[in-house]
This record gives sequence, structure tokens and C-alpha cells, in this order.
Amino acid sequence: MFGLFNINKPVGLTSHDVVFRVRKQLPKGVKVGHAGTLDPFASGVLVLFAGSATRLASYVQQKPKRYTAGITLGAFTESDDTETAPTAVIGAKAPDQAEVLAVLKGFIGEIMQRPPAHSAISIGGQRAYKLARQGKTVELAQRPVQIYNINMLQYDYPLLKVEVSCGSGAYLRSLARDIGSVLKVGGYCSSLVRTAVGGFAIEDAVDIQAFQPDKHLIDALRAVEDLPVVQLDDEQVGNIILGRRVHHPAAPCAKESALVDAAGKLVAIASISDDAVVQPTIVLRK
Repeated sequence: MFGLFNINKPVGLTSHDVVFRVRKQLPKGVKVGHAGTLDPFASGVLVLFAGSATRLASYVQQKPKRYTAGITLGAFTESDDTETAPTAVIGAKAPDQAEVLAVLKGFIGEIMQRPPAHSAISIGGQRAYKLARQGKTVELAQRPVQIYNINMLQYDYPLLKVEVSCGSGAYLRSLARDIGSVLKVGGYCSSLVRTAVGGFAIEDAVDIQAFQPDKHLIDALRAVEDLPVVQLDDEQVGNIILGRRVHHPAAPCAKESALVDAAGKLVAIASISDDAVVQPTIVLRK
């Protein structure tokens, strides 16, 4: 089996749980991976890859993402979400809507963000969340992330509901924490739904209970739909599968292109030189 699945992960399951359940329904030995972890308290789009399509995960991981997040103001948690108990901020005063909108606007663009202490980032060979759960102090460096847009959907203190479009690597838990901090009332992410990863939308995602591999398999070409597509003849396909370079006079020069066969099915990813030499970099078919 070779392709993708767009799964609507429910609250309570880890991303690995979903991978495990899907793998059980596939032929024995088929590898399954995913493009970006969703925390257990979160739900929504989880793109899975089957077979050699797992080698395309990084292309989907880098796509923009969209979330609907619930932020509870007036309190904070050690995990920046509902995993740990909230601590109320004494004397916190409810900011008005204009204040909140102004603060949200300040987070749009490239910002510096410190990942949550309860995250899977490795520190000295150990996951940060494991150290945090042991009561150890976790110091994670800030990193640049891209927030494309933030829309206020609802505000009724202490609940703030927002829609966020962001780049890869942005933590919505950190965003919730930092919004609360700037508002001087504290805050944590109390609900989270990933509604899109690139062109993979929650409206098209299948619930894990209704999942049927043959019915819900998505063409692997969708993972690299942003790349130029070059069609090969049968002889060229045979050479590319063996890892050989081929000459394709009609192929435009490109750092990366998606190579497809006569039926339009993805064969490989390749670089194409200015003299039309096609060099495969990721061969997906045998």
C-alpha cells in the first residue's frame, strides 16, 4: 500500500495510538508514519503515510497549519494545557475586547517563542516532558516561528477562542501562555483542534472509527502537490526506479520535481539540471 490518509484524531488518543490503529488494518509489514504530532488533549487533522510514502512526511510537515484554540485566561498551568492543574492568578482583571485584539495583533508575524516545558524536545538525550514530570527545571531556548494570522472567534472572559494560521514548529500552547502573559492575567490552552495542514482539511478527514484503508487512501502525489510535475515514459520510469539518471528534453530545470508515470502516479522526487538531466533523490517505487 502506498499513499496518505487524512485522519480526524479524537481527543484522548496520542498520535502514536492513531498510527497503531491504522497499521492494524493494513497488510502486514506496511510502514505507517505521521506528519506532525497532535497532543492527546487536541483533536483534528493528522496526516498519515503508508508504505514508501512515509518518505514524503517532511513535505507535509512543512506546510502551513490552521488551528482553533480555546485559551483560558486568569490562570496558568505547568504544561500550558489541561494536562496539569491550573493555578489562578490572584488579582487578575478581565481585559476588555479592545485590549485582547491589540495583543493578538502583536503576535502576528515572525515571533520568538519558547516551547512548553512539557514537550517532546530532547534535552541531553531525554524528552523535556519526562524531566518536567520528574519536577526538574526545564529551560528551553526561544526559537523563531511564523504566525500568519490570528482571528478572534469568541471572547467571554475567561474564555478566549481564536483561529490561528501558522508555520511549522509553532506551539499553540506557548502562544496561549504568552498571550495571557502579555495581558498580565496568565493563560493556558484549554482546547485545540487542528483544522488544516496545507490542503488537508478537517472537513475531508475521516473519523478513526469509520476508517477503511481502500476507501480512504489518498494519492501520494498530494503530499508534494506544490512541486512541478514531470511525466515519464515507461523506459524512463524503469531507469528512475533503478536510481539512474535520465535525459528528459521537455523537463524544466528545478531543484525538486515530482516524477509521475503515464498514469499520473508518483514514482520519485528528482532534481533536474539546466541541461535536462533528471537525477532521482527519493525513489518511491520498486
